[in-house]
Amino acid sequence: MDKLAEDTAMGPVTLRVADLDRMIRYYTRSVPLQVLSHDGPRAVIGRGTTPVLVLEHAPELRHAGPGQAGLFHTAILFDSQAALAAAVYSVARRAPGTFTGSADHLVSQAFYFTDPEGNGVELYWDRDRTAWSWTHGQVEMDTLFLDPNEFLGQHLTESAVEVPLIGGATVGHVHLSVGDVQSAKDFYVDRLGFETTASLGGSALFVSAGGYHHHMAMNVWNSRGAGRRRFTLGLGLVDIVVPTADDLGALGERMRHYQVPLADDGQALTFDDPWGNAVRVLPA
Repeated sequence: MDKLAEDTAMGPVTLRVADLDRMIRYYTRSVPLQVLSHDGPRAVIGRGTTPVLVLEHAPELRHAGPGQAGLFHTAILFDSQAALAAAVYSVARRAPGTFTGSADHLVSQAFYFTDPEGNGVELYWDRDRTAWSWTHGQVEMDTLFLDPNEFLGQHLTESAVEVPLIGGATVGHVHLSVGDVQSAKDFYVDRLGFETTASLGGSALFVSAGGYHHHMAMNVWNSRGAGRRRFTLGLGLVDIVVPTADDLGALGERMRHYQVPLADDGQALTFDDPWGNAVRVLPA
């Protein structure tokens, strides 16, 4: 009972934003996702019935300063290479200046962007788990060259050029900027209950439940030594979904054992990591 259940998954990521209309346009006209609900200062963005982002209007807040902890990127997982190609082409056509790179990670193919308010976005597709390689409990990942034009040439269909909303999309993983990797491991592995799947020395840690390559990652590439976050624009909340209420109860007992301050409303547990990144865990 010291680990998260195998069927644990990521839920939507909440972002505090300065210009709600502009951010809705980016994530629906460019990425592209859909508005699932929009109630005043809060918009839920996703695909079909699956929420991916919750955008909360907070124009009174400032952007985080350089080197602070927070969101590195939200990674949106597409269910096929064709769906990923459609999304990548849509962003390239409507917001070309937001593209920051691409890579083949062996377990996945990924394209990186920065939204209009500086939040990192990864759009990716997973290779089948049978194609992943593991050595001594660590998944083999790399950062290899991935030609965007070649990828689009192979996987973009004519119909997707005009109607890019094809296939499903979920939050596959969430990558955070933190102050140090050891504290991240102490919290996310030893307390929260993920398992380490890859480690890049003192610079990055990848963790998951159920043998996924990673549900979360933490790095110090831009934030080494960062302390607790101020209340700023950017990351508001990371949602983690466990299979049952019993799994949630077991997590609550574990976090209380480790004296992690938490809020329990009977439906979800909410707590901060060592840098003030808020995490909420709820049952499916």
